[in-house]
Amino acid sequence: MLRINSKISIPASELKFTYSRSPGPGGQNVNKVNTKATLNWDLTATAALPPEVMQRFQQQNQTRISREGSFFISSHRHRDQPSNTDDCLEKLRDLILKALVVPKRRKPTKPSNASKRRRLDSKRKTSDKKTLRRQPGSGE
Repeated sequence: MLRINSKISIPASELKFTYSRSPGPGGQNVNKVNTKATLNWDLTATAALPPEVMQRFQQQNQTRISREGSFFISSHRHRDQPSNTDDCLEKLRDLILKALVVPKRRKPTKPSNASKRRRLDSKRKTSDKKTLRRQPGSGE
């Protein structure tokens, strides 16, 4: 079981792992041992996450979700299978914790009068500077 926080945990039966040869470090074993771990989690069949968290999770991780609703994540950071498996679980946990945070609503603001004045003064100075660069009697 993958424990996310005190209220959310994912049963181990929902998480499927596959292993393959890793492009990462491995020394002499790199061409013999399947150390790369790929985690597959069927989002359509899970009830582990509340609906609003699931919606944010899917929105934040669109590129990792297949058309069928399966979430994929892989790791080949380490040289051994168990470490890469743990790394996949840790990545998943971090992504779910990120989805738990409710984003703040943006409060629309307008620029202050002082900031408008500074912007226009800056534009006027730039214009004057470029006007002084012109050759005398060149049209305008």
